[in-house]
Amino acid sequence: MKSALFVWGGWDGHEPKQCVDIFAPYLQEQGYKVEISDTLDSYLNQEKMNSLSLVVQAWTTGEITAEQLKGLQQAVESGVGFAGWHGGAGDSFRRNPNYQYMVGGQWVAHPGGIVDYEVNIINHQDPITAGLRDFKIKSEQYYMHVDPSNEVLATTTFNGEYAPWIKGCVMPVVWKRMWGKGRIFYSSLGHVAKDFLVPEAKEIVNRGMLWASR
Repeated sequence: MKSALFVWGGWDGHEPKQCVDIFAPYLQEQGYKVEISDTLDSYLNQEKMNSLSLVVQAWTTGEITAEQLKGLQQAVESGVGFAGWHGGAGDSFRRNPNYQYMVGGQWVAHPGGIVDYEVNIINHQDPITAGLRDFKIKSEQYYMHVDPSNEVLATTTFNGEYAPWIKGCVMPVVWKRMWGKGRIFYSSLGHVAKDFLVPEAKEIVNRGMLWASR
């Protein structure tokens, strides 16, 4: 049986538990054994970590110890998948560039706060985005520092209303990558749980978790 570990915590404003409660039942429906944890110490049990199919993280603006990160990264390097969204994976540990190297990006700004913007699907063959059309969402439009080795599946374009100097900047929204033998999936969508009422935003995470899973 495939198994998934959800780890949530950090800043409550991103509603980490509420978001986990959206996606954990989906994996259970797909036949996964699901465990939900609210401590990064879950990463310390290396034998258990290495036995997983997938780690889904929803942890914003926290600190991770060297031992915790080692447990996570060794598991992913061995083939365990890693998936996450918004600040729960893209703004988890601001002071840890090694973690950011694994994920493939780091949040740096969301000009205007909650704004209306469009997400553009740029890869229509990938299993994560196949069949999906461009869509609009009202949320934080993430401006990120991103790894050029990411395989980008969806983007957004800043209109410059709140930061004129970035007008026309095309920013990755959804990407995938590898870390050792492990698959990494990330989506910058999902500031709060209601953002996943947008069907495309929710479906991208559902598919991304399945793709990343060993």
